[in-house]
Amino acid sequence: MALFLEKDGIHLWFAYPDEINDQALLLSYADLLNDEEQNRWQRFHFARHRQQYLITRALLRTTLSCYRDIEPKAWRFDFNAYGKPEIAQSQNQTGLPIRFNLSHTDGLIMCGIALTHDVGVDVEHKAKDRASLNIAEHYFAKAEIAGLKQIPEHQKPQRFFEYWTLKEAYIKARGMGLSLPLDQFSFIMPEQQRVQIAFEPGMQDNPDHWQFWRLYPSPQHIAAVAVNAPPHNGFRLSACKVVPLQSRVPLPISAMLASSNNHSLA
Repeated sequence: MALFLEKDGIHLWFAYPDEINDQALLLSYADLLNDEEQNRWQRFHFARHRQQYLITRALLRTTLSCYRDIEPKAWRFDFNAYGKPEIAQSQNQTGLPIRFNLSHTDGLIMCGIALTHDVGVDVEHKAKDRASLNIAEHYFAKAEIAGLKQIPEHQKPQRFFEYWTLKEAYIKARGMGLSLPLDQFSFIMPEQQRVQIAFEPGMQDNPDHWQFWRLYPSPQHIAAVAVNAPPHNGFRLSACKVVPLQSRVPLPISAMLASSNNHSLA
């Protein structure tokens, strides 16, 4: 039976590639890939990256088949002008269209699923060297740089990744990638209040048309979700830990969310 996805729901699927090592299972994932995916999988130089890519594609294909009566191997994808993948129109015209987005980092793969509303997700490993004020000064908005400078030194790496994942989730939901300048929009994260976004005039976007969530899916990871819908839509998030083709375990979404996000579940 297909999973039911509410119009105001976002389903988050998490796979932990370091825990998926069964060779027979991995071979079954390879059988799901189309020719282009097979070629790309084989081109990865390091085994770790090949395995991550394989699990990512298996996660997407098996997850989509939870919502539609289509075999995982049969899914086809189109790409917009900026390279963002989406379900081929011929497969997404029956019923309400599914939107999806993928992100992966060391030790974690994340897939977000929504109906009709564009969704973006991003996940990062906090041990990456990317968290530095120098990088922020090159890519972040002035308000975000100022915010980083005002907090204690030990809090800066986490705040950096909170900004970074929110920015990535937003540009992925927009479907335009890095053609959107990262310094032309900024995030405001007041304590116990909803995450907000502000735009420079050239962005031609409305902050009232967006909702955002910060998540902490493991002690090592920070993630963000963006959806192109006004806050009064009252979206609900749910989460599962999955081993594609093998198991699915619900995760307590409230334990992942930053405290200032919690009211956004209602």
